[in-house]
Amino acid sequence: EEFGVRVADQREQKILEVGEDRVPAFIAEPIQGAGGVIIPPQTYWPKIKEILARYDILFVADEVICGFGRTGEWFGSDYYDLKPDLMTIAKGLTSGYIPMGGVIVRDEVAKVISEGGDFNHGFTYSGHPVAAAVGLENLRILRDEQIIQQVHDKTAPYLQQRLRELADHPLVGEVRGLGMLGAIELVKDKATRARHEGKGVGMICRQHCFDNGLIMRAVGDTMIIAPPLVISIEEIDELVEKARKCLDLTYEAVR
Repeated sequence: EEFGVRVADQREQKILEVGEDRVPAFIAEPIQGAGGVIIPPQTYWPKIKEILARYDILFVADEVICGFGRTGEWFGSDYYDLKPDLMTIAKGLTSGYIPMGGVIVRDEVAKVISEGGDFNHGFTYSGHPVAAAVGLENLRILRDEQIIQQVHDKTAPYLQQRLRELADHPLVGEVRGLGMLGAIELVKDKATRARHEGKGVGMICRQHCFDNGLIMRAVGDTMIIAPPLVISIEEIDELVEKARKCLDLTYEAVR
């Protein structure tokens, strides 16, 4: 918890170093996804919110990964009570069935932009009717079939419980996760969490996963997962069993 405050304080020092009048916005994911599923300490976001308010700096939440149910809430910002000024969205907006992205802008921000004329923001394929139709139907399904509620109440807690069973594996230094996100750090020494230098352990593990019908992404020597929101309890059991098998195979290959 002390670490969260210390890292947030470093952001404030950088603001002062650059000059608060030269920092218009702070951009961050509620949970860092592709960087290795980095879960912020509980003290981090409250301190960041306090700093941004003090210097009147806008907050832009990158919800491309966390948005639309990944944390068990509609947005990662909801989970951490962030109230961003702008939010970037994509992936879960259409559940990946068709490309679509967007930016949600708070009224106060939109008003300032509109005072200079039209609020123009467009690309060649902006507002494409097929993408818009898919997005609307996807959101209807998420809402009407209570998929995010199911993640919150049942499948996400079970996934996190089962994933942490892998922490006893000799190759694993840490298991962490939240909602439908998880990460498994592969180490040479569990006590010191020293890494396997130069062996590409993550890629070795990834190949074993592919060979055994499991998709896990390697970010360095960290294996990350982001299963579909509709995953069942039985499929979570299968995921964890296959993950343990692939960890065993990787351990034999690098020990």
